[in-house]
Amino acid sequence: MKYDVAIIGSGPGGYVAAIRAAQLGFKTAIIEKYSTLGGTCLNVGCIPSKALLDSSEHYHNAVHKFSIHGIKTGTVKVDFAQMVGRKNEVVSQTSGGINFLMKKNKVDVYNGVGSFVNKNTINITATDGTIQTIETDKTIIATGSKPITPASMNYDKKRIITSTEALSLTEIPKKMVVIGGGVIGLELGSVYARLGTEIEVIEFADKIIPSMDGDCSKELQRSLKDLGFKFFLKHAVTSVENKGKKVVISYKKRDTEDILTTEADYCLIAIGRRPYTDGLGLENIGITLDDKGRIPVNAAVGQTEEQLKAANIPYKSGKFPFKALGRARASTDIEGMVKVLAHKETDEILGVHMVGPRTADMIAEAVALMEFRASAEDAARISHAHPTYTEAFKEAALAATDNRALHV
Repeated sequence: MKYDVAIIGSGPGGYVAAIRAAQLGFKTAIIEKYSTLGGTCLNVGCIPSKALLDSSEHYHNAVHKFSIHGIKTGTVKVDFAQMVGRKNEVVSQTSGGINFLMKKNKVDVYNGVGSFVNKNTINITATDGTIQTIETDKTIIATGSKPITPASMNYDKKRIITSTEALSLTEIPKKMVVIGGGVIGLELGSVYARLGTEIEVIEFADKIIPSMDGDCSKELQRSLKDLGFKFFLKHAVTSVENKGKKVVISYKKRDTEDILTTEADYCLIAIGRRPYTDGLGLENIGITLDDKGRIPVNAAVGQTEEQLKAANIPYKSGKFPFKALGRARASTDIEGMVKVLAHKETDEILGVHMVGPRTADMIAEAVALMEFRASAEDAARISHAHPTYTEAFKEAALAATDNRALHV
């Protein structure tokens, strides 16, 4: 078969590209290694994790917050099998929706591992070893990433797991050790902490979510401590061993050689993800990878306060806590804050950082404003409906504009 465009990988990057290419009139093919479309995000990432996050939050609120609203529930129990089953149904429905969209847009779907023979020829190897070959004028590589699992951590998919297995456990652990204080480990750790699991986080850096703004790190750590998290910052894991029904994790402080140990039912490895370029045959099309296995690119939006300081960029900062927001108080979602960083002289927004309720929805406004190089004053002048969570962004922008926040 001959195509105008072929896409390798069917995650949110790949399947959306396929739809748009087809809409533009190109004969399009999409190649997916696994039997279901949607990639990591839809199958073992964003969608299932958010489903479990919501379920665990409902349980946590029923136990700890409903009484504040005048709702008496009596004894509340977790049906973990139902919780995981609901997550699986959400995944199934979402992946099925992608199948429908491929058919609707007349995109040909190939299941197998795509590998370049040359820049216009791709071999597709199915699970049974059979090979199909297609020709294409253009190719989009959208193969995503997979968890980093160092040999010393003895990843076995049983007791020593990654986010993939953590989404499909058959029991609620009494204790889980999370290696890595990034977003994936903390997100899944919070799912199980709400359900009663004791969570210990071992992080090599001196703060959690180390690549993000420092104020966000402090706010998130405070919230997670309230949930029962224990943090071991500036520590390095030396080994992880499966002892049958327990896992033994050995670790040490960064500046010492004294080995410490801890035991848990499960150890979640969450130290980052690496690009999934295995078997692509990139060497056949002249593409070289950097030292982390990535195809070198520049892409970023928004700077942290630490980055601005390091670059000697004059800036001003405005922060607004959710506890000062009426809408947040009405819902008892008062943890976290919004932070706006703007150029000290031009007032252009240089970075926006949020931690707290509804922030995944709110950040889009900041992205749009930054795309048009808006000022903090512009953000502050926009009418934000009352009472809504987005008022926190307006207040932070006011705070960055000559310290004009109204409700603090």
